[in-house]
Amino acid sequence: MGEKQTVIVTGPTRSGKSEWAETLAQRSGQAVVYVATSAVDPEDREWQARLERHRQRRPGAWRLWEVPVGLSAAILAGQVTDCLLVDSLGTWLANELGQDDAQWQETVADLISSVKQTAATVIFVAEETGWGVVPAYPAGRQFRDRLGDLTRQLSTVADGVYLVVAGYAMDLRQVGIAVDPMEAKSSGPNKPHAMGREP
Repeated sequence: MGEKQTVIVTGPTRSGKSEWAETLAQRSGQAVVYVATSAVDPEDREWQARLERHRQRRPGAWRLWEVPVGLSAAILAGQVTDCLLVDSLGTWLANELGQDDAQWQETVADLISSVKQTAATVIFVAEETGWGVVPAYPAGRQFRDRLGDLTRQLSTVADGVYLVVAGYAMDLRQVGIAVDPMEAKSSGPNKPHAMGREP
């Protein structure tokens, strides 16, 4: 990837998103730091098995930072020679879910600021949780909504955004059209618009 970049890799469960993010990190030519956002829980054997599969896949030369909270500070600590692979945003968000709306907005603002300021390349892995049924519980709906909003906000400052589905990665910067929420607001029911044309 060369010079500093910010990249988002998103997709559903078992889609290959982590593997694609790891491939991009390898291609960066930088010193890779795997930023693990999961909290260690030795009692959860299934989760530990998942983490172990990730460990076995990673090259031995990669450094590991365990950052269940305080992600902004970790990103700011990245050096110009580093590629920080953050896996994953959803797990980090779950660790911070107890914040009220005002606190969470401040946390998101701090994260975006850290991404802009860091000297390192940053690759975020994010989960797509909004394609299924509406969660039955308020906490589930809050998690889903916050993760969708967070990924969308980060994509506005990202150099690359990939969607990974069924083992295939699509570069949304190449094939997609950015949705402008302000344009949607300004387009009232009586305003003419050209369907299908790129804004």
